[in-house]
Amino acid sequence: MICTPGPDCGLCPRLVGFREQNRRKFPDWHNAPVPSFGPATARLLVVGLAPGLRGANKTGRPFTGDFAGVLLYRTLLKFGFAQGCYGARPDDGLALLNCRIVNAVRCVPPENKPLPAEIRMCNGFLRAEIANVKPRAILALGSIAHQAVLHAFQLPRSFTAFRHGQEQILPSGASLVDSFHVSRLNTNTGRLTQDMFEHIVQRLVEMTT
Repeated sequence: MICTPGPDCGLCPRLVGFREQNRRKFPDWHNAPVPSFGPATARLLVVGLAPGLRGANKTGRPFTGDFAGVLLYRTLLKFGFAQGCYGARPDDGLALLNCRIVNAVRCVPPENKPLPAEIRMCNGFLRAEIANVKPRAILALGSIAHQAVLHAFQLPRSFTAFRHGQEQILPSGASLVDSFHVSRLNTNTGRLTQDMFEHIVQRLVEMTT
């Protein structure tokens, strides 16, 4: 069961072209599909959207090196889903505990906006990830991640709409929990505050212990 595409995955021509462009511009960066981070036995699976150009696409670790990782990892550390220190680089010694992070789309898209066809094309990897990990809870960061999880379970969008703080039982018995994405835009505008996100993660502690 293949959960991670190879470094030269060619499934999405637009993303391949962008990858090659970045490899020429930034030869020292990761510039490849970003693998999951965390133990495969985790009870919590966090699903993000896609790697950031100067974040995971550069470092090779989800939510590492960009603004979104600051709130995410700070909160995971506070509630015992991680240990060590987040230093915004893959060799900072940070380790996840009972938590695993994956993106709905594994390659960085232009302008951080994957196309619907690219989300669908990458969904097989997310489906395999969920089947392999068998989490008790899945945290969807944003509406696209929410829809990708539904698609991975072959559920229609009408099964449940995205709503911050919503909890829904999936066919596997796992709970799907929604949160606004931990992006700079959402936090700067107050759409997602630290307290709001901590409330979500506290609930996930209760679901996975």
